[in-house]
Amino acid sequence: MIGGEEFIAAAAAAGFAFWSGVPCSLVGSLIDAATDHPDLTYVGATNEGEATALAVGAWLAGVHGGVITQNSGLGNIVNPLTSLAAPAAVPLLIVCGWRGAPGHADEPQHALMGQITPALLTLLGVDRREVPADAASLEAELRMAGEWMIETGRSQAFLAAPGTFGRADADRPRPASPAARPGRVEGVEALPFATRGEVLETVLAELPADSAVVATTGHTARELFALHDSPSHYYHVGAMGSAAGTGLGLALNSDRKVVVLDGDGSALMRLGTMATAGHLRPANFVQVLLDNGAHASTGGQPTASPSVDFAAVAAACGFPSAIRVEDHGHLADALATALAEDGPHLLHVPLLPGTSAGLGRPTLTPAEVALRFRDFVVA
Repeated sequence: MIGGEEFIAAAAAAGFAFWSGVPCSLVGSLIDAATDHPDLTYVGATNEGEATALAVGAWLAGVHGGVITQNSGLGNIVNPLTSLAAPAAVPLLIVCGWRGAPGHADEPQHALMGQITPALLTLLGVDRREVPADAASLEAELRMAGEWMIETGRSQAFLAAPGTFGRADADRPRPASPAARPGRVEGVEALPFATRGEVLETVLAELPADSAVVATTGHTARELFALHDSPSHYYHVGAMGSAAGTGLGLALNSDRKVVVLDGDGSALMRLGTMATAGHLRPANFVQVLLDNGAHASTGGQPTASPSVDFAAVAAACGFPSAIRVEDHGHLADALATALAEDGPHLLHVPLLPGTSAGLGRPTLTPAEVALRFRDFVVA
């Protein structure tokens, strides 16, 4: 058995400075150790897929990191790992509690995942190791893993079977979460006033040159690229639902203003990220939610957004301000205010249907976009 403190200290020494995850009894001591470590940041996520996006955002800010999860959480990780991290060649360290590992009695819900965990990681293109039993071997294993990850751009998993780490101390004092801090909602019920492309033109005209922009997958990223390509833009080409998590991870690890251009379908897919952002309250985070009530990139199938008050949701999650945007002038003013005042802020922008004719795709590979964007952020 190795202590959670030993693993986290060795990981910190190997350069892994940002962690996110969801608790599991097999890795709970790691989360406590990461939370306590003075040189690390640990963020509790609402699900493991969000944790993966947060870690990708940290990497884009120049900070290597990882995800702490139970192997049942691999189901939530599959999409952002294969559609976000892998295409962009962003390597993540995954510490995975191996519930249902062969030879270890466990709950019935862990039996199948316990059997397939090693093969699943292989299918995902993730190299895997088991956590060594002694600290000296651990330091060497983490160092080699880190070097391999940088060289290949691929993710590495350390599997922790029951008994690998000590259990978390259930009696340890834990900081109380802040009471609900609902923000203000501005604007009446807004009506669609422009197409996505027209709104993006207004946003681009107002953004400072030093702000970092994360655009959700589909037509939003493609229209942004067509209107104005820039090293300050990160284009999601997959991992629907993860743009806000990527932007949040970036904002937590950078002093730059971070503007996420999200969509209604994307936001609904991982609505829990609003709760994480409202809980952490990064001052430099702005989410511009472009809402056309449809999955426009896949044929215009309707979303549930007409029955969702996104501004009210964001305010209830703790965003200091959430604004229902009414027209181009209001959008410009609201964005300027959001960039000037401490956030996070949400701007809900209702859209008219329509996409630019002949819309192409980014001509750079996802890995080229990621490296270029990272260079911009850390400059």
